[in-house]
Amino acid sequence: MNENLKRQAAAMALTQVQSGMRLGLGTGSTAWHFVDLLGQQVAAGFDCLCVPTSEATARQAKSLGIPLSDLETLDRLDLTVDGADEIDPALNLIKGAGGALLREKIVADASDAMIVIADASKLVETLGKFPLPIEVNRFGLGATQRAIADVMVTHGGEGGLRLRATASGDNYVTDGGHLILDAFFGRISQPEALSRDLLDIAGVVQHGLFLKMCRRAYVATPDGVRTLLAAEE
Repeated sequence: MNENLKRQAAAMALTQVQSGMRLGLGTGSTAWHFVDLLGQQVAAGFDCLCVPTSEATARQAKSLGIPLSDLETLDRLDLTVDGADEIDPALNLIKGAGGALLREKIVADASDAMIVIADASKLVETLGKFPLPIEVNRFGLGATQRAIADVMVTHGGEGGLRLRATASGDNYVTDGGHLILDAFFGRISQPEALSRDLLDIAGVVQHGLFLKMCRRAYVATPDGVRTLLAAEE
């Protein structure tokens, strides 16, 4: 997808930001454009206070002079703007390709609203074609893998379970010091039940199903940016 279209989606999200807001800053290639555009606004005198969802986003924001804080200092955020790996018609999401899913979910949950910016390739009828990232504790990894594999069988998972690795072949480690297992479901017909079953596993820290969290999505298409609204909007 043309980066210019992603930037148009990010610019649309920026129209929802008012001076003085406390913002969550997402992670990923499309969220990068939003942070970049916000930095231009801040340089021109725009007032905001932001919580980044990853160390990479924090570095980008700092380089642009965007004021940063944390959720120890701020009890609530007005808005989070982030990307997504899949978006279904109800604006349920799969997130976590960039490895920041735990912090992304914490920040989104602490926000009054969440806006997603993405390209049209992320739109799906049913979640699950994209592998579901599951953040896990290093301790007891084998037992956690077996428990997740059992849950996959229960939920009709069509693919395997893979420990995420870096380009050099080392285990991928999140900003929080955890590992990520990518679960290939193919189709997730009961995301709420799957969410509960995964979180019942002791070694699972969090997963990439973001259910009923997104209120609005700006989706970049070759014909322009589409605005998608959750049912309650």
